[in-house]
Amino acid sequence: MGWLVYLSLSLMIPYNPLLQNLQSPADLRKIKSNDELIHLAQEVREYLVETLSQIDHIHFSANMGVVELSIALHYVFDTPHDELFWDIGHQGYVHKILTGRQDRLARIRSKSGISGFLTRAESAYDNFGAGHAGTSISAALGASVASKLANAKKHFVAIIGDSSLQCGMAFEALNHLSDFKDLNLTIVINDNNCSIDPSVGGLGRHLQKLYDTSSDSIFNQLGLPYQGPINGHDMPELLNAFKSSKAAGGIKIIHCRTTKGKGFGPAEKGVSRHWHAPGKFDKRTGASLKTHSTERYQDVFARTLIDLAEVNLKIVCVSAGMLSGTSLNEFQNIYPTRCFDVGIAEQHAVTFSAGLATQGYIPFCAIYSTFLQRALDQVIHDVALQNLPVIFCVDRSGLVGHDGATHQGVFDISFLRCVPNLIIAAPSSAEGLRDILFTAQLGINSPLVIRYPRGNILETAYSKILKRIPFGKSKINCHGQNIMIIGIGTIVQELEQVKLLLTKEGIDAGICDALFIKPLDEELLNKIFLDYRKIVTVEEHALIGGFGSAVAEFLVDGAYKNKLLRIGIPDEFVEHASQQEQREQFGLDANGIAQKILTWIED
Repeated sequence: MGWLVYLSLSLMIPYNPLLQNLQSPADLRKIKSNDELIHLAQEVREYLVETLSQIDHIHFSANMGVVELSIALHYVFDTPHDELFWDIGHQGYVHKILTGRQDRLARIRSKSGISGFLTRAESAYDNFGAGHAGTSISAALGASVASKLANAKKHFVAIIGDSSLQCGMAFEALNHLSDFKDLNLTIVINDNNCSIDPSVGGLGRHLQKLYDTSSDSIFNQLGLPYQGPINGHDMPELLNAFKSSKAAGGIKIIHCRTTKGKGFGPAEKGVSRHWHAPGKFDKRTGASLKTHSTERYQDVFARTLIDLAEVNLKIVCVSAGMLSGTSLNEFQNIYPTRCFDVGIAEQHAVTFSAGLATQGYIPFCAIYSTFLQRALDQVIHDVALQNLPVIFCVDRSGLVGHDGATHQGVFDISFLRCVPNLIIAAPSSAEGLRDILFTAQLGINSPLVIRYPRGNILETAYSKILKRIPFGKSKINCHGQNIMIIGIGTIVQELEQVKLLLTKEGIDAGICDALFIKPLDEELLNKIFLDYRKIVTVEEHALIGGFGSAVAEFLVDGAYKNKLLRIGIPDEFVEHASQQEQREQFGLDANGIAQKILTWIED
């Protein structure tokens, strides 16, 4: 054994004998002393730093903060018979390590690797999928009630953290939970006072107050037995709390205070938003190894609004717990009284924006496409029905890469296109995004949705001059003889290469930048359908209900006899991989689009 230790030290590779012998929670429960569990926690942290520092697309600090918590849960509860329901999934890497997936951690969030979130298809220990915030208490309560109905003897634990407790759904679940008395259900609050950005609102302040005073907790007021706050990094204290809860049965709230980035100095002391998902970094110094230098669409969005807000004092911005994710933290630094982070509460963000609009302000409500799904009722009932001029800035539209199935922005056209009064646009470039933002703040009479993708802008340069654009109008970039390809969003930039590939095969294709999904530019579409017998639509979105569906409806309603090919994402969830790998998988890169068109023409 000595030569292994020597080799480990000489190569600067952590030597982790406890972790190396751990293949399942059953192995974990063979450990007899608290000291060994504490040592295991240190080994897990070393393994996390060693492995995750080499991956460009991981969540880091949240997982460093739940090492002791994860070990204690699997040690005390008889998983997978007893069931753990995690929230979000950012905090699930240690859980994966302890449940037989440590050798696959190096491929996490990569194509064919394990998911960065919790997914039932991946492991019997992943009792409920966890990608979006605030789901754990509701799911665990449902499972616990079902277990009681079946007279099953098992325990359930919901672990809610990263400020997920502020979600409306979590409050709804706690309210319902207070109606039950005899369920074997433990709610663990992983209180690190942070999501990606620091927590906002009164609940975080209330949790903090519980550390400073003997104040009664909101949970006790709801009739829910509460214990805490306890130190979420003190192994004996955690073990005692979980053993007590399991032995007593019933419902229990256990409030644990943890530190994001625990055990890695640069992450503990650094900016939380950076260490949430830092990309590759030096495992000794914490220095970033990222090579990111190109402007991203979210940066163009925020900086354009900063410029516009200097002149237009009615511009305000709203984010649902994603200030840094949407780059609105830059806006907030300059206009702190005109930028509102409402926490992880998309429904509230939308209706709050509607309220701002009733008073003559111009709210830019920035929400990721995948999270806007959670506020569809508010978009319909509180904004569209009242025809309020809220501007929805739908970040991360299209394929998002390594986040995987829970975060793909490929459904928003489908669920928004059927809503009356909404205008939906998807500019094809950074310059186009700036122009539509400029036009929107000049005054609109209806709610507007602006879609833009995750990632770096594709232009090497773009005009800084802002132009007013006509709503509902498309443009033809170039004409052809055989077919017209109509694209929506930034995939239009890929169509120039598609045209070159088709030209080599004797196909002369035209290119149209649709820009608007709703309303369609029917005048231009009529001309295209008269001039071209074969039409192709291309979108980085689900085919069902997407832009191509809108064009197909136009074809049918107009009784046109043209041939139409719709290219997009088929009826399936998109798993984690890089954005380019996903585009290649679904034939949405230049070669894939060209091949689909050639095959269609030959048929």
